[in-house]
Amino acid sequence: MSIGGISCADMTSHAEPRVLTFGCRLNAYESEVMKTHAKAAGLEGAIIVNTCAVTKEAERQAKQAIRRARRENPDARIIVTGCAAQIAPQKYADMPEVSQVIGNDIKLKAETWGLPAEERVIVNDIMSVQETANHLIAGYDDRTRAFLQIQNGCDHRCTFCIIPYGRGNSRSVPIGAVAEQVKALVDAGYNELVFTGVDVTSYGRDLPGQPSLGQMIRRVLALVPTLPRLRLSSLDPAEIDDDLWNLIEHEPRLMPHLHLSLQAGDDMILKRMKRRHLRADVIATCEKARKLRPDMAFGADIIAGFPTETDEMFANTMKVVEECDITFLHVFPYSEREGTPAAKIPNQVPVPVRKARAAALRTLGDKQVLKFLQTHVNTERTVIVEKGNIGRTEHFAEVTLDKDHAVGSLLRIKTNGMDGARLVGTVLG
Repeated sequence: MSIGGISCADMTSHAEPRVLTFGCRLNAYESEVMKTHAKAAGLEGAIIVNTCAVTKEAERQAKQAIRRARRENPDARIIVTGCAAQIAPQKYADMPEVSQVIGNDIKLKAETWGLPAEERVIVNDIMSVQETANHLIAGYDDRTRAFLQIQNGCDHRCTFCIIPYGRGNSRSVPIGAVAEQVKALVDAGYNELVFTGVDVTSYGRDLPGQPSLGQMIRRVLALVPTLPRLRLSSLDPAEIDDDLWNLIEHEPRLMPHLHLSLQAGDDMILKRMKRRHLRADVIATCEKARKLRPDMAFGADIIAGFPTETDEMFANTMKVVEECDITFLHVFPYSEREGTPAAKIPNQVPVPVRKARAAALRTLGDKQVLKFLQTHVNTERTVIVEKGNIGRTEHFAEVTLDKDHAVGSLLRIKTNGMDGARLVGTVLG
């Protein structure tokens, strides 16, 4: 298992601070910020655990990593932060392995990492936080792509989700600050950026003039014409604004790959989840995107076994994947989160059923990937190299290249076959 790019076998002492990352892309971005600040603060050998609260399994893995880190580094300062630590700080402070617990809102501030270790728990009321600080990092170790936080927090209260209590309400990074960070990362050599956040389609509602996500992207792309490729993290199907639709149709630098926060494909389950969309909205979103950009590929987050979900309701979720021809599935068996309304629903789906449904969705996802790749054989694509001879196309399809190339470089290729769940390609020219 790999945690934030660090193998669990690689927890022996190092001079530089290290971060063990769990959860989303936003956490991955924030880990890089913390690593930079901790290094500047002189926290040699410190281990920072950036937790996730989305599932009980994520918390279990974090605690397991904390215990192992202490066994293998008996003298290290172990600092725990992230969503799980924000929601239940005392739970981690009570672990004898933990040196300090730091809240989500202050973990990205440089001055936090100079606070004395004697101050064991430093956690504020996340709901009182009004601004998202602008944090620029020099880059990522793997040099493939950089993730840029444009938004944090969420104003919505889906019945299954604990994350607003770990992240607070929605807060956006001003457009000028986003453009500055984009330019700095492009100047540092990055060819692909990912705009990420907790609820990116809510971008701008807290800013003067309330610019939409699409307006922000349009202005940033105009201000930084040298950015080659841009991706977006998970989008709410009900909240794609007109400017973003225009970019989907006309902006080649915005990659033809949208990842949707789908969660389910049955209307009753979506209502019980308190989502903002219904099944028909998802279908309409996919149809419109493909009409504007026929080669559009889709990914989706899906929860299997939400309380009260029947076999028929689950079948509706399976069907919407096929009807919308969604390719890349991120599947999660439903996990009760203490403090959420869904955890109190009487008719909880048995855990073995949840796991079986998640497995069925993953099997469908594997079929969807193979079906998608077959349509991309014998085509020309531009890939970004992730490592050695592995790259990703504009549509996020994985490709095996004929030889190793520089990580992060953009290459024009011709695909000539498939190797399992990857395309096989040859570099042109």
